[in-house]
Amino acid sequence: MKFLKKLFATTIPQTGGANKSRPVGSNAEENSVKKSNPDKNKSAQKNHGQSPDQNQSQNQSQNQKKSRHNSAKRKTEQTTVKQEDIPPDFAELRLPNELNLAIQELGFQSCTPVQKEVLPYSLDGQDIIAQAQTGTGKTAAFLISAIAYDLENPEIEQRPAGSPFALIIAPTRELVLQISKDAQHLAAFTDIKVMSVMGGMDYEKQKQQLQYPIDIVIATPGRLIDFIRSRVIDLSRVETLIIDEADRMLSMGFIPDVKSIIARTPKKEQRQTQLFSATFSDDIKRLAASWTHDPARIEIAPDQVAVDSVEQRVYLTGNDIKFKVLYNLIISDEVERAIVFLNRRDQTRTIENKLYRQGIDCGLLSGEVAQKKRIRTLDDFRNGKIKVLVATDVAGRGIHVDGISHVINYNLPEDPEDYVHRIGRTGRAGATGVSISLACEDDSFMLPAIETLLGESFLCQQPPSDLLTKLPAPVRKPRQERETNDRRPDKYRRK
Repeated sequence: MKFLKKLFATTIPQTGGANKSRPVGSNAEENSVKKSNPDKNKSAQKNHGQSPDQNQSQNQSQNQKKSRHNSAKRKTEQTTVKQEDIPPDFAELRLPNELNLAIQELGFQSCTPVQKEVLPYSLDGQDIIAQAQTGTGKTAAFLISAIAYDLENPEIEQRPAGSPFALIIAPTRELVLQISKDAQHLAAFTDIKVMSVMGGMDYEKQKQQLQYPIDIVIATPGRLIDFIRSRVIDLSRVETLIIDEADRMLSMGFIPDVKSIIARTPKKEQRQTQLFSATFSDDIKRLAASWTHDPARIEIAPDQVAVDSVEQRVYLTGNDIKFKVLYNLIISDEVERAIVFLNRRDQTRTIENKLYRQGIDCGLLSGEVAQKKRIRTLDDFRNGKIKVLVATDVAGRGIHVDGISHVINYNLPEDPEDYVHRIGRTGRAGATGVSISLACEDDSFMLPAIETLLGESFLCQQPPSDLLTKLPAPVRKPRQERETNDRRPDKYRRK
């Protein structure tokens, strides 16, 4: 195994000044000749590369690497962020100029609490175990440290095709796409190549992309396992491993696949590992201990499980009137854009089709919908072409759409944590939102567990009379059968 990057700089006493734990700036040629003390930093164990003048082919590879940097350098050679223009929190981190440019362009004003806690450790190469909810800025935290590592530690020779230096594992396709989008924004002024690997997308197209050098791979476990077994992707050179939403992967049954993936990466002493989870059960704690080496442990607990910006209502309804209440809610003036959550795929199909027949512009988002269709549906929802998204909990995490006024729980979730993630789709970025749960005889028994998690009780009420107005006659014919990823009978389908 030949790791081809310079090591993280270690804490070395500086004559007449304070200690410095990292190189300043991102000058590739300057940093490439610096050496670290292998006795003081575990990253030293990663440097198994050969000297660049050992043979001619290595020199040629180095020239190719420099050539790849040219386009990114052209973007930044005339643009250097002034120190006073960098937000103070980020200025203290002494990030490479390319990252400061991206942070400035993205409009970051200050570090979030999780970024303040994580970045000083992760930028120095230490492993991380962090408890943080979605929406806390953790994605930017682990992406900034991964990108900074690549910029400050240039490769001596180009890695083979399909051999990323950073691997990010996430539980859902939507979360993979969101992380990929954020990674591309933060790497906009670099030559770092980001690729998402997930099911539901063209297998051969992804396979073709892996025939070329790739730097950061963001993947769901299933498709990544397929490429590993086909020897399309090589994880033996991974230097940064990030596991996001570990608790969600546990609940979705992905942990065996994740264990198999991690077994293909270098030993934990020879890579940096960052693990993030909204909750830490005993199982997650054991996994975190087995995957990390001497980690920094960080806990960012929200002041409240449910944010003040979301008004929560519970309407007591019978099964026979539930759809009537839903329809009248959606056509009311207060609902601008809404996500309707259900627990099962077959329920989402039924409710979305009924809303469509009533003339509601809506879309379907569940695990069985083909990925290209899911992407189009989300784009239409973001752009306002559709007013309502009917979804399973696949949309509960990793979906960031501004302007969602309402979240409607047609079914109460079986896992109280899912309730928190559902209502977190509204009331974002300083806006206010409304969560409405329709509790019936089938699921009202789930309320106490949710109340226990929230630390407060719901005021359950009957639906207002205007929500009980009789349904009009359907104005559209039923939708035709949709393209799906899963041709198994409904009873065998997973959410």
